[in-house]
Amino acid sequence: QVQLVESGGGSVQAGGSLRLSCAASGGTISMSPMTWFRQAPGKEREGVACIFNDGSIISSDPAKGRFTISKDNAKNTLYLQMNSLKPEDTAMYYCATGAARGTAGWWFRPSAYSYWGQGTQVTVSS
Repeated sequence: QVQLVESGGGSVQAGGSLRLSCAASGGTISMSPMTWFRQAPGKEREGVACIFNDGSIISSDPAKGRFTISKDNAKNTLYLQMNSLKPEDTAMYYCATGAARGTAGWWFRPSAYSYWGQGTQVTVSS
């Protein structure tokens, strides 16, 4: 059973930066695609960035140019470096793994993932 624990969230002003971490146990992240999702109040959960087994990355349009996903296989930890934060980035951020590959876009489909962390809150004030 894979367990994921996110950390690093907090409150920042617009333009600031945060680095989220997702520590995995019970499985190795080097063998699994891992994805950051976020969910704002009243909105659906949306994919932010995904890193595949081979290290290739897909980022959502809002994340491109501002957020960077990475992983440290030795530490079994996933990261999300978020720069130039905007108020609209305010959300609970989750990491996920254990995806069942499917049709195009599966990497940002929450239903594709079996394992989730508890989330870490990011609040950006203007």
